[in-house]
Amino acid sequence: MDCLNLGCGSRFHSTWTNLNFTSTSKEVIAHNLTKGICFPDASFDLVYHSHVLEHFSQADAEVFLQECWRVLRPQGVLRVVVPDLEQIVRTYLIALEKANNGSEEWAANYQWILLEMFDQLARNENGGEMKKYLYQQQIPNEKFIIQRCGIEVKNLIEMSKQKRNKSNNLKHIHDLFIKLSKFMLQSLPGKIYSNFKIGSFRQSGEIHQWMYDQYSLSLLLKKCGFQDITKRTATESFVPYWTSYNLDTEPDNSVYKPDSLYIEALKK
Repeated sequence: MDCLNLGCGSRFHSTWTNLNFTSTSKEVIAHNLTKGICFPDASFDLVYHSHVLEHFSQADAEVFLQECWRVLRPQGVLRVVVPDLEQIVRTYLIALEKANNGSEEWAANYQWILLEMFDQLARNENGGEMKKYLYQQQIPNEKFIIQRCGIEVKNLIEMSKQKRNKSNNLKHIHDLFIKLSKFMLQSLPGKIYSNFKIGSFRQSGEIHQWMYDQYSLSLLLKKCGFQDITKRTATESFVPYWTSYNLDTEPDNSVYKPDSLYIEALKK
């Protein structure tokens, strides 16, 4: 099979064609996915992207999925992974009810699930409120967060602990550079600096521009010409031996991003 991984970040398979906005390895091609997919029609048997689609506006997401359809061969598989809006909302409602009933544990979980719902839509700086929450010295519901969000968030928490436990001289250089940059930009009149800073960040690609549940994503895929739209788990796929690629799962078969919705569809 000829397989394409879009917006792969640092998670890719060496036998695949891997595209990302910036190259993270010699095996990853740097390409701006907002400009389309840089391959001819019917080039691949499988197109995969994980936690990418939500970073496109609704209109751009449709164009992007049409590009996925274009580069797939007949009977080719599209596998889309996004944050699961339905799962988040159901957890929010449980957390709200239990917090209202006086549970301190669920009051903390309620604060976190609000961040899952809104922070990546609303933030105006790198990491937003999620980063501040995860970088607390004591996280009251660390186990709950890791169960929901998986190894990536666990690594962020561990990294924040390591940073607190050792001095890093490079940080002082970095802070000095940031202060100098701010000084130069703050010399701009009025609110231009603030608007420039926020605007630059919000166009950087970090924020979420939309969210999906099974119903809405299925409608969009159908609109783009896909058929046999099927909800999957991290380990299920039309693709034989899917877990051997270790994209949605770890080598021990644990799920990489447990808060995800997995949808597959065919081009016929």
